[in-house]
Amino acid sequence: MVTVDGVGRSYRSGAGPVTALRDASFTVPAGQLVAVVGPSGSGKTTLLNAIGGLDRPDTGRVLVAGREVTALGEAGLAELRRDVIGFVFQTFGLLPVLSAAENVGLPLRLRRTPPAEREDRARLLLELVGLGGHAAQRPHELSGGQQQRVAIARALANRPQLLIADEPTGQLDQQTGQDVMVLLRAVIRAEGMTGIVATHDPTIMELADRVIRLRDGAVVADEAAAATTGR
Repeated sequence: MVTVDGVGRSYRSGAGPVTALRDASFTVPAGQLVAVVGPSGSGKTTLLNAIGGLDRPDTGRVLVAGREVTALGEAGLAELRRDVIGFVFQTFGLLPVLSAAENVGLPLRLRRTPPAEREDRARLLLELVGLGGHAAQRPHELSGGQQQRVAIARALANRPQLLIADEPTGQLDQQTGQDVMVLLRAVIRAEGMTGIVATHDPTIMELADRVIRLRDGAVVADEAAAATTGR
């Protein structure tokens, strides 16, 4: 599903160039849930942005579902992000003026999905994440954990093949974060997707199939996690 081949990325700063990724390489088969871990500044977000087509690496290539992301133009990247990849961010990213159901249905609206089909899909996804009774509520009326569940439902609206989540529990307390991650894994399994999650949370590492560890922008370990070893 995902191939990262020799990816490197540097940025300019006031103190000079900063290398965020160094020759990162790995593959992710379809259906796996992979945790990308490492200290702040290790390159996790840069890596996820490169995989998701939100940023272009300086060197190397990325393939997602057979498409070479690093070779796509802006129109191709927009299509990839719309049809193939779902994103979940730490900050939720919900539109405050829209209800939970309207937030979930927004990607479908952008695809000009008929209203009845859009509403049915939003209702189904809110039920899937345990928020069937909160469809009419706006983000400020929901807890942080509930908002992240809405964000997960929205990421699933277009039936993506790949779900990318960047620190999805970063603003949640430990128990809520664990609940959200258990839900995320269950949804990935139920929808038959591949998942890549950047995190500091050891709970997520235990729920993943694999853990890829970054340090100073380089992949320093790629190992089976507790979910597959049975620990």
